[in-house]
Amino acid sequence: MKRNSVKRSLTLLLTAMLSLSLAACSGNSANNESAPTAAPPADATAAPQEEATLNPDEPAWKLDTSPIDLTWFVGANWYAHSWGESLTSKYVTEKTGVNVKLEVPSGEANEHITLMMTSGQLPDLISMGSWETAVKKLWEGDHVFALNELADQYDPYFYKVAGDGTLKWYRQENGNTYGVPNDSYSPNLMHETGMTAANQTFLVRKDLYEEMGSPDLSTPEGFLGALQLLKDKYPEYKGQPMSPFFAQGNVPYGMTEYLQNLLAVPHEKDGKVYDRVTDPEYLTWLKTFRTAYERGLINVDFLVDSDTQVEEKTNNARYFMMIREWTGMTAVNPLLAASANPDSYYIAVDGPQNSKGDSAKLFPGNMDGWMVTMISKSTKNPERAIRFLSYLASEEGQQDLFLGKEGETWETVDGKPQLKADMVNLIASDIETLEKQYGVLDTYWMMRNPVIVNQWRPEKAPVIKQMEDFANAQADIDSGIYKGLDPLGDSEVAVAWSRISQNWEEVLPELITAKDEAAFDKVFASFLERRDEYGFQQVVEFRQAELDARKTKMAN
Repeated sequence: MKRNSVKRSLTLLLTAMLSLSLAACSGNSANNESAPTAAPPADATAAPQEEATLNPDEPAWKLDTSPIDLTWFVGANWYAHSWGESLTSKYVTEKTGVNVKLEVPSGEANEHITLMMTSGQLPDLISMGSWETAVKKLWEGDHVFALNELADQYDPYFYKVAGDGTLKWYRQENGNTYGVPNDSYSPNLMHETGMTAANQTFLVRKDLYEEMGSPDLSTPEGFLGALQLLKDKYPEYKGQPMSPFFAQGNVPYGMTEYLQNLLAVPHEKDGKVYDRVTDPEYLTWLKTFRTAYERGLINVDFLVDSDTQVEEKTNNARYFMMIREWTGMTAVNPLLAASANPDSYYIAVDGPQNSKGDSAKLFPGNMDGWMVTMISKSTKNPERAIRFLSYLASEEGQQDLFLGKEGETWETVDGKPQLKADMVNLIASDIETLEKQYGVLDTYWMMRNPVIVNQWRPEKAPVIKQMEDFANAQADIDSGIYKGLDPLGDSEVAVAWSRISQNWEEVLPELITAKDEAAFDKVFASFLERRDEYGFQQVVEFRQAELDARKTKMAN
């Protein structure tokens, strides 16, 4: 999902809350086979001497703070942080006795962890994207502990801090929960707090957009008109050609479900999962992009640019319009605003809309969260592992990881903890030092609970807050349930969906580059025929069953 994811710099959201097919899938479908019960191994069943003193209202990690090493696999090959060098990680290790050895995959996380499963040697802790197929394999293959069973035996405090709603959402048919997510949001929580974790936005370069007279980009005519103005008046910037348009994640994400969300295409009608790809409003806009290509107003670079090319163009403000998560712009926008051309940063505006002019319905965060963290059965210290997770999930642990050490990175002001001024200054001026030397804020996000940590987050710069506020205003809070309905894995229906998805990635560029509308219609009709041949009806039935199961969970 995340081309920038997120480089998370955040190719942040997604997320959010969230989603999701952006590729996020909880792997907890009611259609899944029941995951095997994960009981502690025979050599780990002996209760610790302190068991008599276990108290569900007291953190059990304090019972044993002797030095111990735990390996932690983080399923993100772009994650570049280490443990033991930063002030925060040293502080947590000194406090709990747990020294973490972080591991990241050199390539694709699913492949890496699958090889580890085959060898039978897994890290103590594993954090994987909630949508990853390996998550389901870990659960069903009896490779990870049931967290509730470890909590019963070693640390009942886990139930107090992990959150019953989250544990219930990830509970399998056998009654066990094998993973705890970060960045998990419930609809009720979003309604209560106003925090939606929505990160989808339509962005434009502020100076060019305003010089054009802030054109209406919500209609095909206005959209094409703005692109024509760009071609006629602003073809270059600093001697380099402007790229008129960018779509994050190109076909699978930006040009499909993300664009559909901007157009407020429904996810279901009359209780039945809706076929969004065939929606007339969506097809109208795909034909608009075809027209733009025919007129020479866009090229296909947004479908083929590498991550490096996207980063280079973004850093140099060479995109005009972007279908892009605002969280991927948090580092770039302040730099552009501080450059020689201070109005070259990006702002969120109304992008493509349906013919009725409905506001976008953007994905919020959801219960799936971003990544789920598990305890493998390869660990020799399940009791310390579950207690460490309890600590990290607690408000105390969240504060330690997010704010660091009191007196050095944060202080109490008016009765509330807040980062010291020099830390806040580093956010805008030198985020790399902030993360490497101090390790605060989002450096160690694997167990991050935004409901807790956002109370300590410094006020965002106006060039960032504008995008966030725009996304929150257009978030469809109750739509998180629709993230990740597509089948993943090795099942027959998952293979069918994989073939359909791969074909769609090939077909959409053909649609945009079609010589005329008749050719567009022919290519699209041919795709629908192949889609049926590949087994689309099975996919529809799977999606419906998954949606019904999720609705049941939310109601209970």
